[in-house]
Amino acid sequence: MPQHFLRLSDFNPSELKALIRRGIELKQQPAAPQERFRGKTLAMIFSKSSTRTRVSFEVAMAQLGGHALFLSPRDTQLGRGEPIADTARVLSSMCDAVMMRNDSQAELEEFAANSAVPVINALTDQHHPCQILADIQAYTELRGNIAGATVTWVGDGNNVCNSWLEAARLFDFELRIAAPAGFTPAAEHMEAANGAAQLYDTPQAAVAGANLVMTDVWASMGQEAEQQRRATAFADYQVNETLMAGAADDALFMHCLPAHRGEEVSAGVIDGPQSAVWVEAENRLHAQKALLERLL
Repeated sequence: MPQHFLRLSDFNPSELKALIRRGIELKQQPAAPQERFRGKTLAMIFSKSSTRTRVSFEVAMAQLGGHALFLSPRDTQLGRGEPIADTARVLSSMCDAVMMRNDSQAELEEFAANSAVPVINALTDQHHPCQILADIQAYTELRGNIAGATVTWVGDGNNVCNSWLEAARLFDFELRIAAPAGFTPAAEHMEAANGAAQLYDTPQAAVAGANLVMTDVWASMGQEAEQQRRATAFADYQVNETLMAGAADDALFMHCLPAHRGEEVSAGVIDGPQSAVWVEAENRLHAQKALLERLL
């Protein structure tokens, strides 16, 4: 059976830490094309739009000597109702790995169950593990080992937050979550942290003394119709200079992007000296190179 990366916990802590170390090594190497993936092809299935995910995977394969295929439902039979299992069998007979960004973790898992090659979760409704690899690589580069750190998530208990909940257990740090009622992570995801995460009533309490503060957009892809309702619910959950003042003096700020300045984060924070968003964004490339090496 191939090794898949459908959620962070598909790898154990030592494997994840090795990926972080390797991502840092690859970042320090020249970007000249390599030959280690010569003849290898990554199929990239996108049901949702993307900037960082598409570019980072495509560039990663190119720099390592391989090739990436961009596939959307409009361009494939998936858009005409072909069963997930059938597509998985066909693509995995021709390609060396498959990366999927779609609406359903269940569909991703069905695809993986019928694939003869590694499958990578590039974002579903439940998890976004590749983002967390890039984020933790950024923290490691800028502040050292994240073990024992205090990490705060402010805002929607969404797919990125769910992956951070797994990360809290796997990387051994404290995760605090401040989210409005009705927008906290599901119980099953809180349980994945195995006691390493806690819900807080206010952003101020959650951020107090934190080493890393994170947020995400208030309405993710597919939730645009809820924008006004969510804007009202999250009005007191903006990460701004006042909130960051309660964190540790050397606290970092991260956001998986795209960001809406003036909504979930102020321009002064995301463009300020505590912001690590551009480091984490670039690290999508390097962390995913390490992941592809491991899987291929």
